[in-house]
Amino acid sequence: MSDDVIITRDGHILDIRFNRPDKKNALTLKMYSAMTEALAAAEKDLDVRVVLFHGAGGNYTSGNDVNDFLSKPPIDESAPALQFISAIARATVPIVAAIEGVSVGVGTTMLLHCDYVLVTEDARLQFPFINLALLPEAGSTRLLPRLLGYTRAAELTLLAEEFSGARAVELGIASKTVKSGKIHEEAKTVADKFTAKPPKAVRMAKRMLKGEQARMDAIIAEEARIFGQQLTSPEAREAFSAFIEKRNPDFSALS
Repeated sequence: MSDDVIITRDGHILDIRFNRPDKKNALTLKMYSAMTEALAAAEKDLDVRVVLFHGAGGNYTSGNDVNDFLSKPPIDESAPALQFISAIARATVPIVAAIEGVSVGVGTTMLLHCDYVLVTEDARLQFPFINLALLPEAGSTRLLPRLLGYTRAAELTLLAEEFSGARAVELGIASKTVKSGKIHEEAKTVADKFTAKPPKAVRMAKRMLKGEQARMDAIIAEEARIFGQQLTSPEAREAFSAFIEKRNPDFSALS
């Protein structure tokens, strides 16, 4: 297990903490694999009554570690990132997330599969995929319009601008705002509430609330297929080159 993600048990709580504070908790392939394995084990163990995601050092996660991501891009379902997305989308165990600082990319799309999301008012969330010439993932192309309506979903994904934790609560992406410095304490309180509920009934209720899993699996697979195609496109090459070189991308020559 990588030290970049700390996975521990606290009674009935499975605690998953992103632990790369110097990189704003950017996610690596090893981190994805460790989290997928932990979620799979939790699904088989009714003694795990809630999973708690949070980040070290004042941030949730800045999304994918770009160098690690480009070294082995997710072009098929065996990719660690896609394995994690599948695991969290299929999870029936309740999931709580505590968001502070930045929450970018998969750090934000994964929240659509969580059951309770705490966020500081000044947290900065973003669906940045279009800026990298990529497609939003984790079923977000279906979940966001269903949650927000088309217009607001389009604003968040097609303009790909940052929005605050307070805005996330207003939109329904997050459950509640918490003062900075109190979020981990509050997240533990919420997690404890889940542990007091009948675990089997909670999991069955969550499964029914989420609806037909086969349909979501198909959406995630189609997103991944297009995502993989776009990764090799001239648009994506320019977008990633600009990101690495810390300059504005120029798509004018590609039209």
